Formats: sequence, structure tokens, C-alpha cells
Amino acid sequence: MTFVIVGGGLAGAKAAETLRDEGLDGPIVLVCAEAERPYERPPLSKGYMLGSDERDTAFVHPESWYPEHDVDLRLGTRATALDPAAHEVELDGGERLRYEKLLLTTGSTPRRLDVPGSDLDGVLYLRELPDADRIKDVLGQGGRIAVVGAGWIGLEIAAAARHHGAEVTVIETAQLPLQRVLGDDVAAVFADLHREHDVDLRLGSGVGEIRGEDGRASSLVTSDGDEIAVDAVVVGVGIAPVTALGEAAGLRIEDGIAVDAGLRTSAPDVYAAGDVAAAEHPRLGTRVRVEHWANALKGGPAAARSMLGQDVAYDELPFFFTDQYDLGMEYVGHAPPGGYDRVVTRGDVRGREFQAFWLQDGRSVAAMHVNLWDDGVAPLEELVQSGRVLDPERLADPSVPLDDV
Repeated sequence: MTFVIVGGGLAGAKAAETLRDEGLDGPIVLVCAEAERPYERPPLSKGYMLGSDERDTAFVHPESWYPEHDVDLRLGTRATALDPAAHEVELDGGERLRYEKLLLTTGSTPRRLDVPGSDLDGVLYLRELPDADRIKDVLGQGGRIAVVGAGWIGLEIAAAARHHGAEVTVIETAQLPLQRVLGDDVAAVFADLHREHDVDLRLGSGVGEIRGEDGRASSLVTSDGDEIAVDAVVVGVGIAPVTALGEAAGLRIEDGIAVDAGLRTSAPDVYAAGDVAAAEHPRLGTRVRVEHWANALKGGPAAARSMLGQDVAYDELPFFFTDQYDLGMEYVGHAPPGGYDRVVTRGDVRGREFQAFWLQDGRSVAAMHVNLWDDGVAPLEELVQSGRVLDPERLADPSVPLDDV
């Protein structure tokens, strides 16, 4: 019987790889809506956008890997219907594939800006490799770029645009970039970083409309009424999980396709991983949906092992990273708004070489380092996993070894 994977991103590709590595010798079909073979997304806003990495470095496997491992890669093909009772998935050409096990790695899609003029040429979104090609071409021309949204994607695009010599304005409704993710103190570090690189941050402001000439964006009007001349607008206001296939099939949906710790959905023999999966997390004791690279990298293989009948409890802590100008950062843990009561920093915050810890009842629920590559993220992950009650004063004192805190 056939194992089918719907979704040709990193999670799907790594799941196919794991199925073969774990000894599955039956048919594997990998259904990929995009025309490109599976690739990783971080290079799209980082190395490839900056021009430091070649386009081919984004791909998960060489083109030859799929036939060599007998993986039937269906590029440019969408799954249009799922019938869990019949164990069938229908493709856009009308073909019905019968599966023994099915994995949904359908990922996410950018949230769209809903203002007058948002459909003009020159209003761009970053999700797929061709999107990155278009944005990179625009940035390479310099000019005036407006970035809507000061989240990770928006700030990385802003940094890449400044690298290419563009004038950059960032419009963000919050009072600080990344404020919801990091809290005020650490978010201020990123505000200062971008201002030092001559980015015009318009914080506490939204977009009223985008105006155009000859069908192309030429200016952006903020919610405050300011008009900003632009050559392009890049929108990064979040993403939404692609749940339509599962939802139509009656799968349980909770801000994503709900799965248990073994990444099993509410339907027999149907699994989900990556951006689309909202998983019960054994360590965190709650359901979480993680939209970052590491979750796809590790979640796809975990789902593959679960599909093979192995005892899987997917308990990886969320992890993400960013590179902006001369700042590199790694973050581990889960500290949503309201999920912590204190932030402690350790080291040289002004010099951007420090660690930060998000505490709840004295325990670190998340931690990050900025530009401290000798130790990296490993000791922070150990601290979060330990669940120990910490002394905040000793934690903030860099003369006290972290192991002694």
C-alpha cells in the first residue's frame, strides 16, 4: 500500500527521506503544489535574498534524489479532496490515490493586506521561491521599499533591502517591532538596530491605502495620513495554516489541523506536521502550532516514524533564529503573550551580545542569545528543559556561570 504525503515543503521532503531511511520499501507519493522541488524557506529571506547564497542551496535534496529513492514526486499538483473513510485523496487532474497512511504537510500561506490598492503590481509577498526571485530583483534595483509588518520576515526583508542600498520604511501597528513575540525590552534592541541602519520605522501605524500609477504601486498612505513614495511594497503581516483540505474532510481544526503528540489527526491513518499542525506538546502541556524551520525539519521525520508504527511523542521545544545586519540570534522555548511574568537579560544588551530569559513563576520558559556563538543555544535549551526555579539576580549576573545559577 502507498504512503502519500501532501505538501512538498521541508516537512514533507524530510518525511519521505525518513520513511526510506527507516526501511519502508513500498510506494511513496509526494504531492507538491509548487513547480519547484521541495526547498527550505529560511534562505528566501536570509542568504538568498542578501545574495550571499545561490538559489540551489535552498533545495532539500538534489533533483536526482527522488528517482534514486523511488519517491514519486508530483510537482505542480494539488490535492483537491480527502476521503478518510475510503483512504483516498483526489488530485486536481481527477486521479484518486488510495493510501495506507497519509501525511498532510500543506504548510501556510501569507495573510493578505486588505486595503484599497493592495492588488496593484509591486505589492509583494514572500512565501515561495518565485516570490523571493521577484523581491530580490526589486531590491537589487535599490529605490524605495515599504515593508508592512515588523515581524521576522518584515525585518529580514528590511535588512536585505538596506544591504542592497534601498531606502526602507517599515510600517507596524505595534509600538515596537517583534513586540508580541519578545516583549518591550528585547524588542527595543531590534528597533534600535534598524534605526542605526537608517530604516524609517513607522510604529503604531497601519496602512490606509496604496496608490498607483499605470497599475503599479507608487505610494503608500499610512493610517496616520502620511503618504510615502514607493517603488515596491513588501507585505509581511503573518501567515495562516492551509487547513482547507483537512477541514473539508472533517478533521478536527484548532488553529491548524489538530494532532496528538504522535502527530495523528482525528482521522485514522492521517497525520499532519509542520506549519499546518497544531500539536499536543507533552513538555509544554498545551497545544501549539509552530511556524518555524526547525519544526518542519524535525516534525516531518517524527510524523514519518509515527506512520510506521513507532512510539512517537513529539516534544521538541520550538526553535527559531534570525540574521539581520551584524545581529544573529537563536531562540528556544515557548513564551506567548501572557505566558511569562518577567524577562531577565544577561550580558551586554547595548553592545548586542547578551542572553535573555522569559520567566514564569521563576522558571525559564524560553531563552535566546544574541551574537554569543561560543556557547550558542545548547545551554539555554538545557535550562528551559530543566524546569528549575531560578534566582533572577544570579541569572542576570554574567560572573555567575550559567550552570551554577
